[in-house]
Amino acid sequence: MTELINAPAETSSTREGFVRVRGASENNLRAVDVDCPRDAVVAFTGVSGSGKSSLAFGTIFAEAQRRYLESVAPYARRLIQQGNTPHVGSITGLPPAVALQQRRGTPSARSTVGTLTTLSNSLRMLYSRAGTYPEGVEGRLDSDAFSPNTAAGACPRCHGLGIARDVTEQTLVPDPSLSITEGAIAAWPGAWQGKNLRDIVRELGYDIDIPWRDLPEEARSWLLFTDEQPVVDVTPQRDRIAKPYKGRFWSAKSYVMHTLHDSKSQQMRDRVLPFMESGPCTLCGGTGLRHEALAVTFAGLSISEANALPLAELTAHLAPAAAVEHPTAAHRSSSSGERTEVSVTISRDLIQRLEVLVDLGLGYLSLSRATPTLSPGEMQRLRIATQLRSGLFGVIYVLDEPSAGLHPADVEPLLGVLEALKDAGNTVFVVEHNMDVVRRAEWIVDVGPLAGQGGGTIVYSGPVDGLQDVPESLTAPFLAPTTTPDTAEPREPSGWLHLEGIHRHNLVGLDADIPVGVLTAVTGVSGSGKSTLVSSVLAEGVGRHVRNDTPADLEPADTEPDEDAVTGAVVAGISGLEHIDRLVSVNQKPIGRTPRSNLATYTGLFDAVRKAFAATPAARAKGFGMGRFSFNVPGGRCETCQGEGFVSVELLFLPGSYGPCPTCHGARYNDETLTVTLDGRTIADVLGMTVDDAEVFLANIPAAARSLETLREVGLGYLRLGQPATELSGGEAQRIKLATELQRARRGHTLYLLDEPTTGLHPADVVLLLAQLRKLVAAGNTVVVVEHTMAVVAAADWVIDLGPGGGSAGGTIVATGTPRQIADLDRGTSITAPYLAEYLDQRVAAA
Repeated sequence: MTELINAPAETSSTREGFVRVRGASENNLRAVDVDCPRDAVVAFTGVSGSGKSSLAFGTIFAEAQRRYLESVAPYARRLIQQGNTPHVGSITGLPPAVALQQRRGTPSARSTVGTLTTLSNSLRMLYSRAGTYPEGVEGRLDSDAFSPNTAAGACPRCHGLGIARDVTEQTLVPDPSLSITEGAIAAWPGAWQGKNLRDIVRELGYDIDIPWRDLPEEARSWLLFTDEQPVVDVTPQRDRIAKPYKGRFWSAKSYVMHTLHDSKSQQMRDRVLPFMESGPCTLCGGTGLRHEALAVTFAGLSISEANALPLAELTAHLAPAAAVEHPTAAHRSSSSGERTEVSVTISRDLIQRLEVLVDLGLGYLSLSRATPTLSPGEMQRLRIATQLRSGLFGVIYVLDEPSAGLHPADVEPLLGVLEALKDAGNTVFVVEHNMDVVRRAEWIVDVGPLAGQGGGTIVYSGPVDGLQDVPESLTAPFLAPTTTPDTAEPREPSGWLHLEGIHRHNLVGLDADIPVGVLTAVTGVSGSGKSTLVSSVLAEGVGRHVRNDTPADLEPADTEPDEDAVTGAVVAGISGLEHIDRLVSVNQKPIGRTPRSNLATYTGLFDAVRKAFAATPAARAKGFGMGRFSFNVPGGRCETCQGEGFVSVELLFLPGSYGPCPTCHGARYNDETLTVTLDGRTIADVLGMTVDDAEVFLANIPAAARSLETLREVGLGYLRLGQPATELSGGEAQRIKLATELQRARRGHTLYLLDEPTTGLHPADVVLLLAQLRKLVAAGNTVVVVEHTMAVVAAADWVIDLGPGGGSAGGTIVATGTPRQIADLDRGTSITAPYLAEYLDQRVAAA
């Protein structure tokens, strides 16, 4: 295999207009040399873990960033030296670079489409400077007054969240047929009710033995909601031997609110949460804004109403203001500035930026849409559109899987954006697995051929068409499909789940039938309602009715207020639950928020590794137990970084980042701990191993071997055991969770829900993942996946296609059936149909 294949005849050393990389050794790269053309769209391909991101981001972008930061100031240069410097001999012809990587972590509930794109800043300025103010108001509000995220603009009751939490009689007393003695006030703790609370209530003059509903309304209200806490002399009624005592009364609401705000016990807080009810704040109407800001209008709408409009409608709404031909230089009156020069300027700028989003197929979103509710594809397009309007020239854009989460129909406008970035005088480097994007590139750099130690070389670098002549490439067969099709007939369902009257987001009165005992793919364009149906409605509907023994950390709880707490749930009826005993919902949330959390600790295999190290003669001689080999507790860990291997690097005006610990240099442990070895390797060496390497090294430790086998089977053999959670993509985190589940004892009648599990996977790795999903189905389980990858859709037993569009144009099941039945439909019925038909027909032709 040749390390570098360059299609043009001239030597790279004489070539102009190229970024020339020499001796790149970042991560698993093997001192590679490669030339990439500028002013072109260049695709970096290869299996997951092959080294393509190490080349594009870890080397090229990192070096461009380092050069820029070194030029800023000596103080910044001193700080940045604590960060990573790429391992590369030289890079020439390198312009400034901008990176758009897959977003890590969970976005805040306060983050919206408007804040992400900065469009909300312009809209607030429009209302501040050109809005129509109520009569009698003097002066204009600062733009901060129109933001719920600032003290000047936030509603004083809900603090800008738009959501208020409170208790009601229904939540505090779920069964009014019970008496107080029988526990009618469920919010009161059992210990209180068993000791003295009933006696206190009796001493206060209330009947505790009649049904709650028969108590006078005034009595019920006082017992539940009073702020008074009277102290009374109590004579115990149930135990005449007990001495009289003074007892203090707590209303149900007082107890719940006190526990929620003041208790240090998470268990206690969790106990009272079910007694609370969330809903729109009555003071601000759920907008999160002060009434002064809500009183200002522009073109007849308040800023909250403008924020709630779909972007396409907002564009049309602002058009008349932008079309004013002769705006005045000053305000026409003290209350309105809608026909001023400021109004026209801001409106025109807003429209130009909004049109980019609409052209990318995001016209159904609103500025107020919370980013936690967005799909990965929507997030990517929002960030790309922001860069398109930045006006930069002569830079390299390095994009991390820009097609992630996109339906094939949504890829077309994305390709147009990439071309627009190039036509504006820039270079576009994309790390991609989507072959539709790769085929449209002008140049391809294929890295591999395998992952981890089996990768790290340049398999091919040249025009896309030339890759098919490289037999070592694992990408080539998928670029021009030559593999034989899967001829397995779709499985017949063993039953059905019937959901009726679904109401959530854009699903309005929807009925859905989910087959049991098969692999179902839920498809549709971005925003059509796929994730809402599967990860929200189906997960909640089934979860309420089945015993769920899923590990708590497999589906992390949200820490921010849930938007659905306001909109409420949603299924009028669900049947067929007798087919399901257990639910496993695997999402793309991070497995941890700091470098301390990693693959080894999350899966549990690290316990077996620590036990093996503690059993070595050297460890026993030193008195080291398992705890010595944990980097989470004092003793064996490096105390400088407290076992993280990284330290936080603050860069003043730049975002903070992590850099290697100056004491342990990333090993996590102190020197004495590292004197203990297992078969010649330290505990830090094991954490540095890839899953593939560790599977061989730890083959004699069954508890670890099983975990490693499942990780490799879902295509994660290239990951390091100690790879920090902060370095993992959403797709990687999801597959780690899936592998954690798969290593447990398998049994049938489990419903598995996965949201875009192929995110970040090379087509060759998708084959591995499909094999695991089929094993689950073969064992009698039900698997439902939200997917855009046609290879997965084609391999499913059943397809549910939503649409026809996104947002208000979606939310309908447009087609159901086997993959071939869906493929035979026309595009007017199903947008998915022609893409699925093309894939199936290519596979048949290749056979």
